[in-house]
Amino acid sequence: MNLKKTNAIREIEKTHFNYNIYTYEVDENDLSAINVSIKTGIDITKIYKTLALFNEKKELIIACIPGSDELDLKQLAKVLHFKKVEMLNLNDLLKNTGYIRGGCSPIGIKKRHLSIIDSSALYKDKILISGGMRGLQLEIAPKDLIIYLNMLTADIIIK
Repeated sequence: MNLKKTNAIREIEKTHFNYNIYTYEVDENDLSAINVSIKTGIDITKIYKTLALFNEKKELIIACIPGSDELDLKQLAKVLHFKKVEMLNLNDLLKNTGYIRGGCSPIGIKKRHLSIIDSSALYKDKILISGGMRGLQLEIAPKDLIIYLNMLTADIIIK
């Protein structure tokens, strides 16, 4: 795979954080985190998917949750003190984040935005997040990611 420098890679290279890059063969018919787990051989509980949402004021929110879990929209809104949050329409993803579905990274999004990660990340040494394109994952210590993006942590998955 020809490794293209994404915004996420360029940004992470400027930090002092330890990270690893994983590449895998993309299946355009299955962009799920579970498929990423199978292709990389990494435990699904360590692969965090990046979700883009809007609050009622149409402000961008980025949420990272374990790949096998589902985001609890009501809990997320409650934790962030919003009336409601809703998933960003896929047609608006590129325009708002600079990334496409299956390649959206919490790192390298141009506009300032609110970021949150499920608190399960606090119990892991390393997690994988998208490297900014399909077929590319970054392994990073969750504490480094949280510090770098000034992320909030909370229980935001459906239990």
